[in-house]
Amino acid sequence: MAPIRTQWSRLIRFVAAETSRVHIGQPVDAGLDVGLAAFKGTPIKAFEIIGSALDPAAHVSNNVLTVSKLLSPLSNDEIKVVRCLGLNYSDHAAEAKMAKPAFPILFYKPVTALIGPLATVTIPRVAQPPKDHLPDYEVELVIVIGKAAKNVSEANALDYVLGYTGANDVSFRKHQLAVSQWGFSKGFDNTNPLGPCLVSNNVITEPQNVLLKCTVNGNVVQDGTTADQIFNVRQTVAFLSQGTTLEPGSIILTGTPKGVGFVRKPPVYLKDGDKMSVWLGNGIGTLVNDVKEEKPSGNFLAKL
Repeated sequence: MAPIRTQWSRLIRFVAAETSRVHIGQPVDAGLDVGLAAFKGTPIKAFEIIGSALDPAAHVSNNVLTVSKLLSPLSNDEIKVVRCLGLNYSDHAAEAKMAKPAFPILFYKPVTALIGPLATVTIPRVAQPPKDHLPDYEVELVIVIGKAAKNVSEANALDYVLGYTGANDVSFRKHQLAVSQWGFSKGFDNTNPLGPCLVSNNVITEPQNVLLKCTVNGNVVQDGTTADQIFNVRQTVAFLSQGTTLEPGSIILTGTPKGVGFVRKPPVYLKDGDKMSVWLGNGIGTLVNDVKEEKPSGNFLAKL
């Protein structure tokens, strides 16, 4: 099967200053890091894309719009399911003193966990105080599936990929390490930034050559490359499609490189007032998000 051919190279979703409505578009400046520009307040212009992100026929128009608010490249309504791989980098497995998995470690998270560029990551009451629950950062490459994939081979796996974006898979280590299933500890509301740019598979033809970096309060804590993945993108798509249809709009978080906080001595953890940024190369760009602790409420909260 032939690869998906998009008419756009980099796609962003945004509220336009001219219309106060949500649009998709392609940045006029092909080299602009739109996430960093949005953080700095630098003007962002985009050629409006007519159609939807998941429609291969969507085309770039000559209509130029001004970004007033940058959003995740896909809306929650467009995202069919969020699949995630754990322990998928050799250097991360080594720092965690865990054996490399023989098969991809899969967990799911709800779309309610997803937020956009500049949105606030919320540490929920059930994961406080941070010094005990160890909220953690994880820069990740995200695969966006563009057409239904089932029982695909590794050789053909990239033909089903629409493009790639970035994520910060914020994790709460106390809950994660207490049980064998990771979905709860990685699925709290408003904890997973996604974006800022969706880069076409026509541009990123080799997804094992993407640089990733995470910075917390100005300090670089992760600096890696997708070349270190245990299961590469081809293997991941092929494996997850066995007996299971990966629908268009499915996204797959592919794991994080070394440098996470909970294995450091002493541990590094996220707390109220922190500012994180994750950057991915090849045109994906930077997600900047601050951290806030949820305020007390009268609701009963289960404690571990």
